[in-house]
Amino acid sequence: MIYISIKENENLDKALKKYKKKFEKIGVMKELRSRQAFEKPSITRRMEVRKAAYRQFCQNADAV
Repeated sequence: MIYISIKENENLDKALKKYKKKFEKIGVMKELRSRQAFEKPSITRRMEVRKAAYRQFCQNADAV
């Protein structure tokens, strides 16, 4: 369950924005999507390595 602290006179839109931000930050939807279908651990590791390589490539491209 997600809890957010709101001040006494805080606008409802602002509170909803806080909730959405926290919801996205903790990765609820990502977790739900990953649980929809089983993924082999070897494939998970392979994807992590590819993402890390891509991030490294982007960082090196920005440095040049």
